[in-house]
Amino acid sequence: MKVKSIKYPGIATTADGSGAVVWVETHITQGACAYPITPSTNMGQGYEAAVSNGKTNLWGEPLTFLELESEHSSASSCEGFALAGGRVSNFTCGQGLVLMKEVLFTISGKRLPVVFHIGARALTSQSLNIHGGHDDVMAVADVGWGILFAKNVQEAADLALICRRTAEDTCTPFMNVQDGFLTTHTIESLLLPEPELMKEFMEDPKKKLFNFMNPDNPLMTGVVQNQDSYMKGKVAQRFFYDKVPGALKQAMEEFESLTGRKYDLVEPYCLDDADFAIVGMGTAMETVMATVDFLRKTTKLKVGALNITSFRPFPSQEIVSALKNVKALSVIEKCDVPLMQSNPLTVEVKAAFSDSGLKIPTIYSGVYGLGGRDVRPSDFMATFHMMKEGKRKQKFFSLGIPYKDTLPREKEVDIRPENTFSMRGHSVGGFGSVTTNKVMATLVSDLFGLYVQAFPKYGSEKKGLPTNYFLTISPQKVRTHCELEHVEFVALNDINAFNLGNPLSGLSKDGMVFIQTNKKDPKEVWKSIPDWAQKTIKEKGIRILALDTVHIAKEISSRQDLIQRMQGIVLLGIFLKSTPFAKHKKMSEGDLFKGVEESLRKYFGKRGENVIADNLKCVKRGYEEVFEVTYND
Repeated sequence: MKVKSIKYPGIATTADGSGAVVWVETHITQGACAYPITPSTNMGQGYEAAVSNGKTNLWGEPLTFLELESEHSSASSCEGFALAGGRVSNFTCGQGLVLMKEVLFTISGKRLPVVFHIGARALTSQSLNIHGGHDDVMAVADVGWGILFAKNVQEAADLALICRRTAEDTCTPFMNVQDGFLTTHTIESLLLPEPELMKEFMEDPKKKLFNFMNPDNPLMTGVVQNQDSYMKGKVAQRFFYDKVPGALKQAMEEFESLTGRKYDLVEPYCLDDADFAIVGMGTAMETVMATVDFLRKTTKLKVGALNITSFRPFPSQEIVSALKNVKALSVIEKCDVPLMQSNPLTVEVKAAFSDSGLKIPTIYSGVYGLGGRDVRPSDFMATFHMMKEGKRKQKFFSLGIPYKDTLPREKEVDIRPENTFSMRGHSVGGFGSVTTNKVMATLVSDLFGLYVQAFPKYGSEKKGLPTNYFLTISPQKVRTHCELEHVEFVALNDINAFNLGNPLSGLSKDGMVFIQTNKKDPKEVWKSIPDWAQKTIKEKGIRILALDTVHIAKEISSRQDLIQRMQGIVLLGIFLKSTPFAKHKKMSEGDLFKGVEESLRKYFGKRGENVIADNLKCVKRGYEEVFEVTYND
């Protein structure tokens, strides 16, 4: 049978969720109005950088960027931009999204087809938190906007197009939501939509959009309506909303026909024969899917998952159809509203079953990941086993924290695909480790054709305090989104990590540890390692590598302000020397460093040739000068 060729297979590369959105929006929009708020700031910065560099959209128009004094003002500016017939974007989250809620009602009421990109974040409650949560999106779930959730970087890019197409086909604004930090700041392998695809999928905004401010065709908008008119205008908007589900499905189907990448309102996974299921939205659902595969492979449990891509319009019929045969399901949510009947998604799943008239399975409701709290496959295993046992009377539970309603985390197991290689770094803020991690991911993907995921553990801490970063490299797509427990390589940019915890935790037998040190004698390096760590190293046969990356950075850097960050780049050379990827690819050193230079240009090209040359020298020095510390068994 002849396989149908894919017209637009995508551009293979690496990017984080922010970069993926910027790629799409700087091609198809005419402008953006935004106010920076973490973790959505990088999207606005990326768009503004494109404007500063004179980028034009696919129809040759120069882009416009407005940075206003608040999120409320930025939303109002988007409203004006759209009223004038422009295709406009916004990037926001958290308190910023809630602050603009008043304007969101106005935008939907005026049927303005804008798209806002949300790096979903916890709302300030008992304390300030800048990390992941769905509190902000749930706070604006009633404003009349379509809301799609991406579970990885690929979806953040693709759904940006699908949101825009559906918005303009139905005169309904949309939010394209990705998880703050877990997607916005995580580098992953993806296929970027080609410019040719975007131009075919999206029409020229000048031809597609309506200009409400055209003096040749004047009309009145945003008027006062009294008792005789307001309700008629409000209910009449159902004319538009009734078209949204069909238009969204049509956009997804057309996108699949062009790219081969399939989307739907919901994504059932292994549900055909499942007795128990986990239901949710966002990055955690990809981890759930990987957990489902592991449990089906290693146990007799019939488990499955349902990822909800479209929160608005809410796909009641599709949810019931996918879950109608399960015995029990757990809806997991990244927000907690204790005074509701249940948390928001759980309430709507229950309502969907109630309206269906079918037998309702046992429905549990769990919270996880609030404020960026780590959630792991072992948490989801505990959730599945809880449903199987069927003894829990309390329907609410939490994951990953010490609390009376928390399901105890099960023993950690390694569910990564075969031949996966992972690294965990223990560094200090300001050392350039996060950038190095991104460069490593890009290099490995480009040179060796492997899937990557580079995730930094950001905090509110300032420069000089401990940080962690994680890198996973695999021949298969990386689907787990959590802090890494099972690793083959540990990088200690600061040997003080031994005094702050156990950096050897989860390190595989015969794994590797790199130690940044100013000591030249391997014996002195060994003596600097605490006795308890020496014992673990001997028992596991761990290789110890060492080098003074700080000294190398000071010798090479032509810019004083980059010395501290360049020590992280030295680690890239150490990583390439000690890991097996170049050897497996049978790649010569010449080809290897040619690829390194190309990757460095991606990140530092705009800083000039001197900066690129300095970084390349740092990589080569790390590659050539790293030494191994031997010890007695």
